[in-house]
Amino acid sequence: MKYNLKSVNRGSSPKDNIWFSSEAVLKLQKAQKELLWLLNRDYNIHSVIELVGNHYQFSTRQRNALQRATSPKTKCRNRLLKCLHPVSASKDCLYIDGFNLIITLEVAISRGIILLCNDGTIRDIAGLRGTYKIIDKTDAVLNIIGKEFSNLSVPKANFFLDSAVSNSGRLGAFILEHSKEWNIPVEVELSSKVDSILSKMPRIVTSDSIILDSCTSWFNIAKKIIDDYIPSAHIINLTSY
Repeated sequence: MKYNLKSVNRGSSPKDNIWFSSEAVLKLQKAQKELLWLLNRDYNIHSVIELVGNHYQFSTRQRNALQRATSPKTKCRNRLLKCLHPVSASKDCLYIDGFNLIITLEVAISRGIILLCNDGTIRDIAGLRGTYKIIDKTDAVLNIIGKEFSNLSVPKANFFLDSAVSNSGRLGAFILEHSKEWNIPVEVELSSKVDSILSKMPRIVTSDSIILDSCTSWFNIAKKIIDDYIPSAHIINLTSY
């Protein structure tokens, strides 16, 4: 199957150099401390994001970054306890939140903003909201995933894609085409209930906070791939403590 892959930088915004400048990141780090203080006392995330965001006059994109990068300490602790060491990836099948992993890595390769969150995960702020197109970075990402799976001796991988997202079927076919070079069994499942399916399973690959809070166990594969293969990634760390 042939694809005409358009060269696109996933997850970038023209004002990112302002919103995530060194000065702006220092302000975001200060805001995260205040946000975390409130979250640890069970304040509602949406209310306190509005409160803190208005106080610092953050843009919508900065507020999204602050929200995605910050979780209360109880949730961070519980997620960490369920996170498996990469060496365990060789023991059984991985169940992969496909769009979550692939888009994050596409943004990393594009040098878009990615966040080192206070629960140890890497998250993006691409904000595609149900729309997706295969780009040139998708090809590179799937090559890297295949290399990482080989290094980890992953025996099998199942990708789950949200069927409601545009081009999910095309991405599924693209994954299967690439996986022929991986020398392991790979399956792709399209579903309208990906989150609820993965939330009940072990050995999940995702950074989705809802899934992480409910699944039995998970791997922090996106961060490992970025550490191993994408040294040029533009990582913003808001956790200064």
